[in-house]
Amino acid sequence: MRYCMPPDPNTRKPGFIPPPKSCDTHFHIFGPPDKFPFAPTRQYTPPAAPLEHYFNMAEVVGVERGVVVQPSVHGLDNSVTLDAIERAGGRFRGVARVDDKISRGELQRLHEGGIRGVRFNLLARPRGNVGLDVLDRVVERIGEFGWSVDLHIDPKNLLEQEKRIRSLPTAVVFDHIARVNPAEGLNQAAFQLLLDLLRDRRFWVKVSGADKICNTAVHSYAGLPYVEVIPFARAVIEVAPDRVIWGTDWPHSNLFVPGRTPNDGDLMDLVAQFAPDEKVRRRILVDNPAALYGFS
Repeated sequence: MRYCMPPDPNTRKPGFIPPPKSCDTHFHIFGPPDKFPFAPTRQYTPPAAPLEHYFNMAEVVGVERGVVVQPSVHGLDNSVTLDAIERAGGRFRGVARVDDKISRGELQRLHEGGIRGVRFNLLARPRGNVGLDVLDRVVERIGEFGWSVDLHIDPKNLLEQEKRIRSLPTAVVFDHIARVNPAEGLNQAAFQLLLDLLRDRRFWVKVSGADKICNTAVHSYAGLPYVEVIPFARAVIEVAPDRVIWGTDWPHSNLFVPGRTPNDGDLMDLVAQFAPDEKVRRRILVDNPAALYGFS
């Protein structure tokens, strides 16, 4: 069992003030495990990252709304996510993890608790991925609730599953810019496919996870890390400015080496590089997440 590094506790204040009602559409709450135990089937163990710590970070970077994404370490027990939504007093929505054995009554309960999407892994790794038949059955069952489908997918699977993805009948969100590799350039086949999919109004993308997809944190512009991702973020914004959303990915799980944990103030500052125009930035941070997740 591997143990993750904790998030950076010294969040830096961004260099710009995000607009009111800015939304972090991708973060996780871990435990605390004495209240919300980690699943015995988990592939790693994170340090506790409770809601109170998230609130502290969010206040510094200037986000008022959020979308809690159920983490794999809590398995299919969405209690930790529902608890965070409830305690946020209307400022949060959630993305759950479910399988095809879930009852309609449980789906209704999740919906009433603020869940507005489900997430599936389709990655080139041996464990943790959803069965494609399970994905198909779950998507069919959530249709009546109007939920979106979050795909944590990599370039290999994006290319291989193009036909299935195009056939999905609900809104689809690609996490972390579909984990494209910036070193392979804007013309790589997977990124060009992502841009083509975004021309269909059913498809959305999160300009998140910059630390996950960049090869190194040392490349910087005026001290800002992860700048390799800027051209990719700008490209998806150009194609679909009304279907791009942003997230911190706090507390940055699956990091095991000291010194690699991103600072969430830096990640917010990247948004100003992704979208130098203030009106476009407002769409990404406020208007688009409000439309997708039903914030009033």
